[in-house]
Amino acid sequence: MALSPELIEKYSKPAPRYTSYPTVPFWENDLTSERWESLVKSAFQQYGENEGITLYIHLPYCENLCSYCGCNKRITKNHSVEIPYLNALLKEWNKYLAIFKTTPKLAGIHLGGGTPTFFKPESLEYFLKEIIQNSYILEDAEFSFEGHPNNTTLAHLETLNKFGFDRVSFGIQDFDLKVQQAIHRIQPLERVIEATDNARNSGYKSINFDLIYGLPYQTLETLEDTFKKIADLKPDRIAFYSYAHLPSAFPAQKSFEKHLPEDIQKRGLYEFGKKKLIELGYEEIGMDHFALPSDSLNVAKRNGTLHRNFMGYTTSPSKVLIGLGASSISDIHLGYAQNEKNVEAFKDSLNKGEWAIQKGHSMTIEDIQIREIILDLICKQQAHIPIDIWEKISDKKIFQLKEMEWENLVKINKGIIEVTKSGIGVIRHICMQLDLRLQANQNNFKHFSKAI
Repeated sequence: MALSPELIEKYSKPAPRYTSYPTVPFWENDLTSERWESLVKSAFQQYGENEGITLYIHLPYCENLCSYCGCNKRITKNHSVEIPYLNALLKEWNKYLAIFKTTPKLAGIHLGGGTPTFFKPESLEYFLKEIIQNSYILEDAEFSFEGHPNNTTLAHLETLNKFGFDRVSFGIQDFDLKVQQAIHRIQPLERVIEATDNARNSGYKSINFDLIYGLPYQTLETLEDTFKKIADLKPDRIAFYSYAHLPSAFPAQKSFEKHLPEDIQKRGLYEFGKKKLIELGYEEIGMDHFALPSDSLNVAKRNGTLHRNFMGYTTSPSKVLIGLGASSISDIHLGYAQNEKNVEAFKDSLNKGEWAIQKGHSMTIEDIQIREIILDLICKQQAHIPIDIWEKISDKKIFQLKEMEWENLVKINKGIIEVTKSGIGVIRHICMQLDLRLQANQNNFKHFSKAI
């Protein structure tokens, strides 16, 4: 159900995306190298040896700057950077292997960026061979990567498929040329069709398209044309993200900010896109994500096994996510660690035999409780709130939850919060009311984009 203009105005405020709890700005930054190694060892023994581990590998290089982008990237056309960077990643991986002691079981690998397909197929082959030869691949492991349609070649797809990759996410954003020109992301429809067909013909069983609403010059008419093209291509999944405008952090976004839609217009774009997706047979998974009924993400949603981490929604059962590369984040259930964002600083640390960790957080028992509640809300649209957590929520937050109940955004009964269909549109704000770290830092919103 669509939100009213009054609710759009009320909830069009900054809010975390909750790919972690606590969110990164509220980490304690209490990790020493010794503490991190101890946490990794414990997490691997408790969870990783049985469930396996997942790897997120950050490949930051791009040949051109997309001005809307909020990712950590390095712009260059110099491909001689590939092997030195990959060698630094392997040094980091070897440090983790020394902690694991036993051969790790891989439940998944995701190559993110940047532009992973900036790297030549033979460079990726060299790197993955080194990673996988020291691992055991679980039978139901999921290997995926992010591809730019303009430079994802058949050789990329076949090389990665050889190592077990059968999922790819193409960054489309929008098919309208004027929008593409404004955000410096020009990719002809023909290139998208070619990349999609190549993936299917190479054995990829799940293809995702990333789309963004709220971009400059977007209208209902241009978005309708985009969804006509989506109907023809019919990817298995759609991530329909809200454009995150943070020009203080990403100055290139200033180039088009005068041409962005107003809040109510922006929400109208989302509601229109959601309606089109449902008409095309997609089902809403949760915040920003849709999938065809047969896709594994949808199956996990129906089975109650859907999970969320820094890679977004995932079907992986693993509680141990190891991040390799500049800016990558590790989530090992017992704590978080983020690497240096600067590529040179990252490589220098690894070349010296040191960890490249810039910040981190050790989870408390309370943190683990709140994370489970927030994950349940985002993945299952309902959560049980223990009495001891209710007692720690401020009167102001309790009142705001009651307001949300009056607005038909949530239902609260006997300690269980259920998110309504309308409430999915403001689920980030619902989670905020249960965020005790945010409650203690109420004035710190500068890191977050608007939730609507």
